[in-house]
Amino acid sequence: MLGDEGHKEMVSNLRHLAETMPKPSAILVVSAHWEESQPTLTLGKTPPLYYDYYGFPQESYELEYPAPGDDSLVGKIQKALKNSEIESRTDSERGYDHALFIPLLLMYPEANIPCVEMSLIKGLDPSAHIAMGKALSKLEDENILIIGSGFSFHNMRAFFAPDTPETKAANNDFDAWLRETCSSQEIDESEREKRMIEWEAAPHARYCHPREEHLIPLHVCIGATGRACPEVFELEIIQKKASAFRW
Repeated sequence: MLGDEGHKEMVSNLRHLAETMPKPSAILVVSAHWEESQPTLTLGKTPPLYYDYYGFPQESYELEYPAPGDDSLVGKIQKALKNSEIESRTDSERGYDHALFIPLLLMYPEANIPCVEMSLIKGLDPSAHIAMGKALSKLEDENILIIGSGFSFHNMRAFFAPDTPETKAANNDFDAWLRETCSSQEIDESEREKRMIEWEAAPHARYCHPREEHLIPLHVCIGATGRACPEVFELEIIQKKASAFRW
């Protein structure tokens, strides 16, 4: 699965990110693959892996990522959320899904950094997830890496359909809008938030995201950072234009 040619640039980018950042003391992953009625956090010393995919080679179900959990960080996150009047809960059974263990296998294969995974909120309200990010910005530990684990393009049918000039233009137009929205110094923070809340008005938004669960982790990052993204990576993933953002 990880050797697929269509993921080559993504794999290279994730490894580059890890090599060029200070090593974090803990990692919080906001998962595009987990939705609950309120933000929910993995809990426990050794969360299991949750292979939340199907139709892949057998070896993809034998991957291991025994990173320890971090119940202390869970407590800090819950406190930060509560201080912003956001109720949350924990789950000691679900474990890490592939929004966490796939990127982190590439970034930190030693699996020795404590990790916590957090769900999205059912309904995928953009404003609620920006608010979650703003709450997370109050975390006391400055060496926590927050990863919004999603995808800037996520139309599963389009991945397996022939490209046309129209679909390429749609993909490129939305990606250009997203890069401008996240990184432009000419956009103030209130306007940046407004654009992300009203993301469906972006060019070809629903072609690129028939359902927005893979975009919404980025809203959490926008809320957590509160500034223009200084570093954008333009990639091709499964023959589609995609962008990654590092604050």
